[in-house]
Amino acid sequence: MKHIIFPENQQFYYSYTGKFQALSSDWKHEKFPLKDYELIIMTEGELFLSYCGENFSVKKGEYLLLPPSNGYRIGYKEAYCSFYWMHFSVPATDLPVTINGTAEPMEELGFSHAFAIPQKGAIPKPEKMVVQMKQLQDIVKNSYPKISLNAMVTSIVCELYGQIMSDAQHGQDNLEKKQVYLDIIDYIQRNLHRNIKITEIAEKFGYNAKYLSHLFAEIRGIPLKQYILNQKIDAANFMLADNDKPVTDIAAELGFSDVHSFARAYKKLTGLTPSEYRNAFAKRMLFHV
Repeated sequence: MKHIIFPENQQFYYSYTGKFQALSSDWKHEKFPLKDYELIIMTEGELFLSYCGENFSVKKGEYLLLPPSNGYRIGYKEAYCSFYWMHFSVPATDLPVTINGTAEPMEELGFSHAFAIPQKGAIPKPEKMVVQMKQLQDIVKNSYPKISLNAMVTSIVCELYGQIMSDAQHGQDNLEKKQVYLDIIDYIQRNLHRNIKITEIAEKFGYNAKYLSHLFAEIRGIPLKQYILNQKIDAANFMLADNDKPVTDIAAELGFSDVHSFARAYKKLTGLTPSEYRNAFAKRMLFHV
């Protein structure tokens, strides 16, 4: 897997952004040059994109990071998809640099004060990335100054890098415990539409509820019950920012008994009501082709 090198301790520069949604499954990416960096965050379907002699297939919950070049990006297969995209540049004159995947420190590769992000991969917490991309669009539409746009772009890239590094760190834990942890994560994601109980998860995997909670907190750093609620709120943030679905429907889809219990839990965790959160980032930049 190739990695893209970025400078540390420097702000990146915003170019432009948007959300794309294909109108049918017959869509294929047109041929465009790329003179700056592009980050794509997939939300639906699958994108088939060719760039610099390499074919990429990017699915929902994955990202693709492309460096600038003299080449073109073009679709190589038709498919329906929807994604957020962001173009930006970096201040260092010796970049872009692409290297093959490695665990070696940047200094040993000749790069001081730099960090590397895999060119493509799964996003550990895609909802958080989507919310930040939506926030970037909102501040663009509200005519924020350039320094605010640059700061937001930098934050988005660093959020992706932070998620990847945090996920990799969790992978270094005891393998047996790690597998149980990953199974719990997967179970929660598949059942976010239900009112999930810790006793239910414990019974599912054949563990004592108290032990399972301790194991999860040991690896993740937060109680299992809190993690479940966090995931529901992250999913709610995604739905509130990405579409106009009624709050009552969102509450039902996330397993809350009613919209009032959902609103109470949401405000307790975020300090805002669901409607206040949605209205805070109301302006979208949607493109159809």
